[in-house]
Amino acid sequence: MTGTSDAESLDRLFSQICRLKHARVHTLYEALGLYRGQPRVLRALWDQEGLTHTALSRQLGVQPATITKMIQRMEKAGFVERRPDPDDQRVSRVYLTAAGRAIREDVQQVWRRLEEEAFAGFAEEERVLLRGFFLRIRDNLVQASGVG
Repeated sequence: MTGTSDAESLDRLFSQICRLKHARVHTLYEALGLYRGQPRVLRALWDQEGLTHTALSRQLGVQPATITKMIQRMEKAGFVERRPDPDDQRVSRVYLTAAGRAIREDVQQVWRRLEEEAFAGFAEEERVLLRGFFLRIRDNLVQASGVG
């Protein structure tokens, strides 16, 4: 990119933004007793309870072993519980507990807070433009990587 130093390149700025967002969201989730990836599991279960580990793994795009460890940790924390499938006892399904349902508003507040913090001072028109740019970046990377 002409006229900009490496420290100001778009790629470097984008990487810095991603790292800062990750650190901030980690701090906010940790205050709720949640860890990396767990809010995505909760979101999937808020949409549809009773998913299998395999279904969660596919939906979230992570390895089954990763889902198993996350579910175990969330079960210990009291957010979810596993129950055997009534038709196939070899399969377990994941359900929210009362705590898993109750934390929904707190998690959604984290999402709102992060968006407010990150986009403070942006006019609505700027947000619309930025959203379009982000969509194009995502589409470019999806096309380049072949991941859908």
